[in-house]
Amino acid sequence: MDGTDNSNDWFSEDHATFGDRLAAAREAQGLDQKDLAKRLGVKLATLRNWEEDLAEPRANKLQMLSGLLSVSLSWLMTGEGDGVEPPGEAVDIPEDVTAVLAEMRSLKTQCARTADRLGLLEKRLRSAMREA
Repeated sequence: MDGTDNSNDWFSEDHATFGDRLAAAREAQGLDQKDLAKRLGVKLATLRNWEEDLAEPRANKLQMLSGLLSVSLSWLMTGEGDGVEPPGEAVDIPEDVTAVLAEMRSLKTQCARTADRLGLLEKRLRSAMREA
């Protein structure tokens, strides 16, 4: 690694997804997925989909998550604001493993952005085909 301190951006949009932040906040509260799903009034599969970034909660559930997990809504969405602390230095993760994890997070973010772009292009194509 380059020796820079990345602790402040551990959960930023560039390094983590909504699902990553949700799982970290849940774990910081000592809850398992089943407990949190029950408190939210959602199915366990729904919560799992949120944590795996396969789906996103509606606004009312986001508010509930923020309150139950003691994090700000903006932190859940973007990683900025009041959230959980990044993993501390007490966890001794080898530098090569940290580098692989960072690259995986980066690729995950790139894939999400690429999927968003692909969706926009698909809409443009459908619109162009209707007009033709």
